Amino acid sequence: MTTTEAGLDPIVSIDWLLANLAEVVLVDARAYLDERDGYTNYLSGHIPGSVYVEMDTVFAGPPAAIEGRHPLPDPATLAAGLGAVGIDESTSVVAYDDAGGMIAGRLVWMLRALGQSAGLLDGGIQSWLDHPDTEPLEVGTPLENGCHRDSRTCAVREFPSNRVASADEVVSHLKRDGVVADSRAFARYKGDVETVDSRAGHIPGAISLPFTGNLTESGRFLTVEELAQRFTKHRVDSDTIFYCGSGVSACNNLLAVEAAGLGRPRLYVGSWSGWSSDPSRPVATGPDSGGE
Repeated sequence: MTTTEAGLDPIVSIDWLLANLAEVVLVDARAYLDERDGYTNYLSGHIPGSVYVEMDTVFAGPPAAIEGRHPLPDPATLAAGLGAVGIDESTSVVAYDDAGGMIAGRLVWMLRALGQSAGLLDGGIQSWLDHPDTEPLEVGTPLENGCHRDSRTCAVREFPSNRVASADEVVSHLKRDGVVADSRAFARYKGDVETVDSRAGHIPGAISLPFTGNLTESGRFLTVEELAQRFTKHRVDSDTIFYCGSGVSACNNLLAVEAAGLGRPRLYVGSWSGWSSDPSRPVATGPDSGGE
């Protein structure tokens, strides 16, 4: 088994998963910003044996002004949600979604930050469907299919402060010429489009590094060498602070940076949803990023 400081590699391949299925718990973490429901899609078809963990009730807290749309959850809430599906702090977890790791990356990043063994499945559920040696998707609940996991008691763990950054720390970091990277689509960064948050634009001084730049056209991650080249070109390292719309998709970048061997950057959890809701925070628009 390939391991790192936090157990599994941050991104694991479908071939690795198939060779190590007995050693991990698979988590379906699908969630959407539109009318689709992740659990409904899970019931319609999921990787056999996987359990469903909902973002809005388990690995994100309730939305709040300044804190953003997806703040970190209360530690007891996270522990209860994981324990309910048979995951405790000693469990190795591989999470997947159907969005290039945009959602599942948040859960994986959180678990790794807590010191737990966790990895993101490269290619998500599509990688399972595309592989010639996999079984058909499982339909219905795990209990109906005879693969239900008994609940466990998961330890309540406080999130380490050195893995996150506040809005004030973002400002201080920029004043020291530190790199702050926006993980949203470039159109949102420029302020051309904003359908979710209260103001359009980006944090002044931040560069644009959309998380989608980590992926090929087929939705798989670039090679480690290609990821390293992408990030080093923009001075990204363990000191960088990433943000996105609400502290979710930026985690894809955080995992990609770690996979590239460039350290473990911080996340501004409130991200644009928190920054833009604070009238005291300035906003920049236009393509002045110095990024991509």
